Amino acid sequence: MTYHEENDIQNLKKLRSIISSLPTYCEDFFRGIEPRTSSKTRIAYATDLKLFFDYLFRSGQVSDIESITLDMLSSLKIIDFEKYMEWLKCWTDESGNENTNGEKAIARKLSTLKAFYKYFQQNERIIINAASLVLPPKLHDKEIIRLDSDEMKAFIQAVETGGSLEGRERSFFEITRKRDLAIIMLLLTTGIRVSECIGLDINDVDFKNSGIKIYRKGGKEETVYFSDDTREVLESYIEERKQVESIKGHDNALFLSLQNKRISTRSVEDLTPKYARLAGIQKKVTPHTLRRSYGTALYNATGDIYLVAGTLGHADVNTAKRHYVALEDEKKRGNRNAVKLR
Repeated sequence: MTYHEENDIQNLKKLRSIISSLPTYCEDFFRGIEPRTSSKTRIAYATDLKLFFDYLFRSGQVSDIESITLDMLSSLKIIDFEKYMEWLKCWTDESGNENTNGEKAIARKLSTLKAFYKYFQQNERIIINAASLVLPPKLHDKEIIRLDSDEMKAFIQAVETGGSLEGRERSFFEITRKRDLAIIMLLLTTGIRVSECIGLDINDVDFKNSGIKIYRKGGKEETVYFSDDTREVLESYIEERKQVESIKGHDNALFLSLQNKRISTRSVEDLTPKYARLAGIQKKVTPHTLRRSYGTALYNATGDIYLVAGTLGHADVNTAKRHYVALEDEKKRGNRNAVKLR
């Protein structure tokens, strides 16, 4: 099986484990949304629903989760959902750990409930759907962090040279240098997501057409093309990769950890701040920062928002517009004195 097929199976097992702790009718909901959602999305829905049912139990509205019926859910009022949203801002779990949720997380959890209620209302198993009338929290736009061209060059140079690393850190760097450079160049010159990057197999790389086969959100297969500079780095890395004997089950993985297993999302997420620090970049740099930086550079070079949306794999072009068309305002402001009348 491919990495993505294995990942789906593991997600399915995790999903079944969560569903087993929910009322039995929840199985119908997940069966109903399966054709339109990924396994990862369904896990997020299941986790959100479990938290909601836990809240009903902890707030004393039910004696146990298994006893929650659809009629009881139908009887909930708008005020009950508003109290739940207030509770989500700060709550303590069974282990005594304090948890918090920002406005985006609360809005997502409310969206899960709306989808849940809508499914059973459409199937005429819930009569009153108060969840559909609940207003989501107001979302405030956060500053979008990108790297400019000079910062991107400094970032790449840090990955190539290791900057000021010494001793043991320098030794580890020499072992992973070609791998790290290949990963960073792919992220910075294609805009792929971390999940798409770590899921790459060796045979997904097509040097003849300078492309890589990736799996987008929802499992859609797509080819993304890389630059000549990235091609050179990838070729060098793959020659080194062929000499490494990976652990069984990870033979086809393109990028390996030091344990010779497929590299994890967390490992790639740890790379970006490390090299940003070596490059002297003060911004908070994540893999998604590199994705945005590529999108910005592509939009500045082409001015084609539809090309940017398609290249980055945005299902809705409006998502790309929110991130990149704002740059037009910067250009307009920068050229406000371009035409001189006196």
